[in-house]
Amino acid sequence: MKLKLGITKGSLQDATIHLFARAGFNLYVNQRSYFPTVDDPELECMLIRAQEMARYVSDGVLDAGLTGQDWVAEHELGDGRTGVLTSVADLVYAKQSLGKVRWVLAAPIDSPFHAPADLEGKTIATELVRVTRAYFARHGVKVVVEFSWGATEVKPPVLADAIVEATETGSTLRANRLRILDTVMESNTQLIANRSALADSWKRTKIENVALLLRAAIEAQGRVGLMLNVRRPDLAAVLALLPALQRPTISSLSDEEWVAVNTIIEERTVRDLIPRLKAARAEGIVEYPLNKIVL
Repeated sequence: MKLKLGITKGSLQDATIHLFARAGFNLYVNQRSYFPTVDDPELECMLIRAQEMARYVSDGVLDAGLTGQDWVAEHELGDGRTGVLTSVADLVYAKQSLGKVRWVLAAPIDSPFHAPADLEGKTIATELVRVTRAYFARHGVKVVVEFSWGATEVKPPVLADAIVEATETGSTLRANRLRILDTVMESNTQLIANRSALADSWKRTKIENVALLLRAAIEAQGRVGLMLNVRRPDLAAVLALLPALQRPTISSLSDEEWVAVNTIIEERTVRDLIPRLKAARAEGIVEYPLNKIVL
């Protein structure tokens, strides 16, 4: 049996392939093919744009796939078939960071628009048409929402009065002299599955196993393992320096005067922590990378 899995094509493709590699699945993408090979005989992968993923999973063409909450919302607002899809895992990663992506309402810096109400009767350009219409409907503001095929940031003020666009850092918006007026929605990647696929016990188990490994890979990002040896009289001082994921593991050594300490810490803290551990009389300090943390 095989699980048909959709892999995000486009801006998230490289980050997704890297995440799968950390989770233990090596994907090999041929630029001329939409069917990457994977070193798991139970997976059959296909590259699909995030904007289309929910539709193909909903229709059962794919059993599961990775896409954003934004495109799931856009799909469900379009066909109204809520409940066909379910989110199996919340995977907070993006192409530049581990944070969420914001869809924001933005207008030119020198425009008179400062709030959604100021855009009454104006034209809004966006890829996220249905979500944007729903947003303005909630605010009771009537606008014209036009689909944008790309390069949305350059459209105001000539081709549109304002835009709704995704951003991680806001740098592209600032470069195009746009000011953020409001956040329309936050989004991050989801592993979604068709409910029919989840009704199959083999497919459900496979989907849940993939989800477990992807979550574990995300948990490990930005963290490292740290091992060290310390004399028992110095243990309390060393432990006071260690911020552990749960609590440090302490093991006895063959020399009863010494113990080994093993813990997980944020990688950014290591350069400051190691000299302090050495000063606290820790020895044999070893830092090692992590691929997965299963909580």
